Amino acid sequence: MDDADRDGTAGVPNGTEAVLRSLALKDERRTGWQLRGVEDPESVAAHSWGVALLCLCYAPAAGIDPDRALRMAVVHDLAEAEIGDVPTRADSTAETVDPETKERRERTAIAALLEPFGDELRTLWERYERREDDVARFVKDMDLVDMCLQAVRYERERRYDPTDDPDDAFREYDHLDEFFATAEPRIRTDVGRVLFEDARRRYETARDTRASDGN
Repeated sequence: MDDADRDGTAGVPNGTEAVLRSLALKDERRTGWQLRGVEDPESVAAHSWGVALLCLCYAPAAGIDPDRALRMAVVHDLAEAEIGDVPTRADSTAETVDPETKERRERTAIAALLEPFGDELRTLWERYERREDDVARFVKDMDLVDMCLQAVRYERERRYDPTDDPDDAFREYDHLDEFFATAEPRIRTDVGRVLFEDARRRYETARDTRASDGN
């Protein structure tokens, strides 16, 4: 029996190769943090875990089915295993990717990665992309909140040099401010707004403390 067929018996989907390709998310670094020069930035897989944790903790407060939110959180960035992480930018001088091109590449990647596992997971991804229901909107908010909480951690741990911008990538924003600028207008749920505002207060405290220390 060929190795590629070994998981295709006894009702087990023949998806090992797709899973192996998906595991690239463990090594795919989040591009936004790399641009800012963060030391040892998180992977996309680490971010997805953070989103899943937030869904687990806050879905009940939002009146959302935790199981559905968790499953959506796990697949929400899966396409980046194939196309890489493309950051959202607020800086008007930043280079950006054509949204239609990005969407087309994501759909091609998802079709390949989830094809062995039937329609349910792909449908979850599609619903997340369209934000067509309360679960998708909640998970997207947790995606944004996780990014903001990660900024708090990086600011508190001083894992980047705010004066160092060798590629002039953050002309209009100091410190990690742009990550909050990109998140704020996209928050759509009450729970997401509460968590975002709390993260921003913690970030600003850490940022201002660092500035007063001269570091």
